Amino acid sequence: MKFLPSKGNKWFRFGIWALLYLLWVVWFGNWWFLTGLVVIFDLFITRKVKWAFWKKHYKEGEKKNVWLEWLDAIVFALVVSTFIKAFFFEAYMIPTSSMERTLMTGDYLFVSKLKYGPKVSQTPLSFPLVHNVLPITGGESYLTWIQNPYRRLAGFSSVKRDDIVVFNFPHGDTVLTQIPTEDYYTHSRIHGREQTIRMYGPIVVRPDDKKDNYVKRCVAVAGDTLQIINGKVHVNGMPQKAYPGIQNTFTVITNGTPLNVKILDQMGLNQEELYYDSSLPGYTSFPLNESEAEELAELGNIVEIRQNIDVYPPDFPDFKLMLFPFTDASSFKWTRDNFGPLWIPAKGATVALSLDNLPLYQRIIESYEGNDLYVKDGVIFINGAEAASYTFEMDYYFMLGDNRHNSLDSRYWGFVPESHVVGSPSVIWFSKNQFKAFPKSIRWKRIFKFV
Repeated sequence: MKFLPSKGNKWFRFGIWALLYLLWVVWFGNWWFLTGLVVIFDLFITRKVKWAFWKKHYKEGEKKNVWLEWLDAIVFALVVSTFIKAFFFEAYMIPTSSMERTLMTGDYLFVSKLKYGPKVSQTPLSFPLVHNVLPITGGESYLTWIQNPYRRLAGFSSVKRDDIVVFNFPHGDTVLTQIPTEDYYTHSRIHGREQTIRMYGPIVVRPDDKKDNYVKRCVAVAGDTLQIINGKVHVNGMPQKAYPGIQNTFTVITNGTPLNVKILDQMGLNQEELYYDSSLPGYTSFPLNESEAEELAELGNIVEIRQNIDVYPPDFPDFKLMLFPFTDASSFKWTRDNFGPLWIPAKGATVALSLDNLPLYQRIIESYEGNDLYVKDGVIFINGAEAASYTFEMDYYFMLGDNRHNSLDSRYWGFVPESHVVGSPSVIWFSKNQFKAFPKSIRWKRIFKFV
């Protein structure tokens, strides 16, 4: 008796690929894609359609066409890599020191989308393997002719407190083309919208999934109450776990001599952030965690070390037009080191609205959840109806950089909606120090390090 299920049998191969495809359709949740089984059936069984029309079947001894071979390899690589990028992993490079030294500037990461579940593309008409800007022309890499609503596939878990999260920058819906990495809304509050566009425009408006990607630590999840007291994060009345990478800045006074460069390098400090002020003498903004501050205090030329704590009234960069919720109301006497208490909105929760707390939730109601909000004669209206309360449609998160005094984070732009969560860093596959020459620039100890 001849058994059909053998490795070389076309029915066996069809069955394996059909099962894998069916599992993907169930996960994706769109039953229209079941029609793809017809294509798989034809590929393995009937073979009526030449789906890979660019491929050529060579006769024995016929010379191969190199260009067609390359085209075949490129098409295969694009299809596979696009599928992997959309549903499983995406490459990402750390461009700033906001997470120093948990994640270093120059770390190259693989970001897992499976942990929280990948988002279905909201802007599917996009140049492959490019996020939002074309590499040569600098133009936008997508078309907005088709816009899908936010939907997330099933993942292994939800965002947890203290997770390191990659997300779409909440204020990234409007971008100044001359300074694309800076916050349009901050400049507009300081200079006015028209002056900002005149100086740094024109502007580009981006959909949620094409906003720039940021990476921070989630210090509070939906339903939590967060407060920062003298630089220390407290959630629901409990202090945050002390992670080694979390650092603040200190004033370091020396006996008149700067610290040895080799010592700074051994401690893994970013020397580009250190400025020695001979008039102090010492460093006015020295990034350290608490254990390093104790270690540094033991050096012979150290006279004093004290943590820098911003108190009210705020000074630059904490003045009212930069610090969330961007108001000088008496109820928000906050700085970056003394912030809150602040409740993090949760899906299904209802909050009473007033003119006092409206600055906290206005962007959520208008931008993230798509309502029309205005205030008339001291009364709040949502979608044309008077509103004394609001029920949230999504969960929200509060993100902080581990390098607390060199991070633009939720203290400066507010909550991160669940629709903006991209994934979680999984492994550092390469790392280099941009301030050192090759081969010393390669951080060998960080390569293939799990996050």
